[in-house]
Amino acid sequence: MHDAAIARCLALSRQARAQQGGGPGTAMASSLADTLANLEAALEQLATHGVDAAELQPDAVLELDLAGYVKGWNSGAAHVFGYTAQEAVGQHVLFLYAPDDEDQTVAELFPRHAKGYADVRRRKKSGEVAWLRLANAELQNDRAEVVGMLVMFNLLDDPLSEADKVHLHARIIEDSDQGVLITDANERIVSINNAFTRITGYTPAEAIGQTPDLLRSGIHDAEFRVKVRAAMQGQGPWRGEIMGRRKNGELFPQSVTISVVRDQHGQISHTFSLFSDISVHKDAEARMQRMANYDALTGLPNLCLLSQLMGQALTEARRSREHGALLVVEISRIGAISDTLGHEIGNELLCEIGRLFRLSLREADVLAKLDGNRFAVALLHIEKREHAAIVAQKLMASLEAPIVIDGHRLQVGAHVGITVYPEDGTETPALLRCADVATSKAGQSVESGFLFYSEEMNLRAKEHLRLESELRQALGNGELQLYYQPKVSLRTGRIMGAEALLRWRHPARGMVSPGVFIPVAEETGLILELGKWVLEEACRQLTAWREAGVQAPTIAVNLSGRQFDSQLPERLAELLERSGVLPEQLMLEITESLLVRGTENVIAIMNKLVAMGMALALDDFGTGYSSLAYLKKFPISTLKIDRSFVIGLPDEENDCAIARAIVTMARQLRQEIVAEGVETPEQMAFLRGLGCHQLQGFLFSQAVPAAEFEAMLREDRRLTVEMA
Repeated sequence: MHDAAIARCLALSRQARAQQGGGPGTAMASSLADTLANLEAALEQLATHGVDAAELQPDAVLELDLAGYVKGWNSGAAHVFGYTAQEAVGQHVLFLYAPDDEDQTVAELFPRHAKGYADVRRRKKSGEVAWLRLANAELQNDRAEVVGMLVMFNLLDDPLSEADKVHLHARIIEDSDQGVLITDANERIVSINNAFTRITGYTPAEAIGQTPDLLRSGIHDAEFRVKVRAAMQGQGPWRGEIMGRRKNGELFPQSVTISVVRDQHGQISHTFSLFSDISVHKDAEARMQRMANYDALTGLPNLCLLSQLMGQALTEARRSREHGALLVVEISRIGAISDTLGHEIGNELLCEIGRLFRLSLREADVLAKLDGNRFAVALLHIEKREHAAIVAQKLMASLEAPIVIDGHRLQVGAHVGITVYPEDGTETPALLRCADVATSKAGQSVESGFLFYSEEMNLRAKEHLRLESELRQALGNGELQLYYQPKVSLRTGRIMGAEALLRWRHPARGMVSPGVFIPVAEETGLILELGKWVLEEACRQLTAWREAGVQAPTIAVNLSGRQFDSQLPERLAELLERSGVLPEQLMLEITESLLVRGTENVIAIMNKLVAMGMALALDDFGTGYSSLAYLKKFPISTLKIDRSFVIGLPDEENDCAIARAIVTMARQLRQEIVAEGVETPEQMAFLRGLGCHQLQGFLFSQAVPAAEFEAMLREDRRLTVEMA
């Protein structure tokens, strides 16, 4: 050990003892004296570990117990760290550690450093963080037991001058890959770096003096801009992604950090923004996302994305108690075609099948490509479970025609397995298993190309489709006919009109209830053909009665909402002209649900019909969206009280109140009132007493064929309407 180093340490010891003075010693002074007395032994111990004596001239010395608590603190420590001995003794040495120090060990307690010392960062009382060189040694008692640690710190000189720092920082900013934008207190750009010009296209001459709005894309909402503005006004740094605009007008995504610089008075002097062009990262992220969620061959969603979308739909279905379905479609003959014509042809064929399937589905339906020759279709919302079978038929029908690929006319088939949620399951994997089972069984069936997982649903769907097929045949086979239910005046008892009602006489089933086949017609779009047939048949019958010398009253025909479009007046005008029927001989009955669908368009159509001389009746009044607000807007001439409100008359208090309210409202609006479903004299008497104009029901007659209605007209059959 060098004598100079030892002499230096002894001098420090004597100086410290002199500073203690000759007065009565305190416990702290005694502790410090003990520490300094051990210093020579500690120096010798450090020297034995190869520490250069020239480095053992500490600027600060402190003593720790084995737990790391300060027991001794010399004046050098007070000078270096700014804490007095009274403030330091008793604290754990960790109070000197910087807040962001990630070292998991307490260096002061471990003397075996590779070099005999360690360079560390420690925090002063002022908050400044300084670099120091740390050397330490064990302290032993008379029995050679380790009782603590002697720790010495040397201040390390700052390797850079202030001028060097400024130059270095400026060079780093200028050469950074990140764009740097600095504005003054007036938000004017005062400095940019090379990366700013490279990323945005603006040179210093073009940018300096402007505001950051130079880069504004205009696509962010007000709330977003408020957050950025808050950061520029010193309310804390902001980090995030912003869409910027380059000089050439191109939009680009950027990762941005915005913060402020304050002067010695705490006022904001400058704002700086650091940003990076992350277009490449976004593009890579999008490619990764696409690879993870889409089939590489067809571009359709894959099983991963299908599972995500199904998961969201199942959560929503549980909350709203809605239904949905999952279909698995397996394409036949793909393997044979690929083996014969090559995999390229097979792949192109799969892509074309995906395109055909997409055209057969609604926008909201999800079409996904599973493995091999299998597709999946998620119907995230269906009104009726049987609708899934209609979709399955559409998918299979799209493959009926040969598909031309590279000059080859290729014919493929498909079988479809259908599972319905929540009945068959509430988790995507379970539903896929059910659909796979159904697909496999459908492939073994010769009856049809689709199969529900649930046997009950399978039977219902097949019955639904069978009914649709037979109804289409009924149109051409003359199985449909119109029956007429008279409307009778409650004042005179005479027939004032009739409602034309569609009936289906099935060759095997007999009479099929309209409650069975009308919903099927509505769901499949067949209602348009049926509605057209009903109008033409009603006009034909009116013509036949006229030619037979029968003076027929007004005939009411029910219209579906699907028929009520802008072309309806023109179609009716052409029909009336062709048949020779007068407009006042036809009344059109509509339902309340039509009134809330595109009000302005509906009113325009109604006004055209009324201008033609036709009357409009509102059927089943009180069961839908009834309100004066609607009724006063529409040129309705007749209100029909639904049979559900008539059945309880005159005994049910609620039915009486509703019927009275409807009649009162209709009379205020000067509308004719027809009560449906009147079956008893008591019901008739009550309605007549309210001021109801007409009744329709079994009390006078059920719906009858045209010949029977004609007989009623010839006989001038009447209803006895005297009060009961």
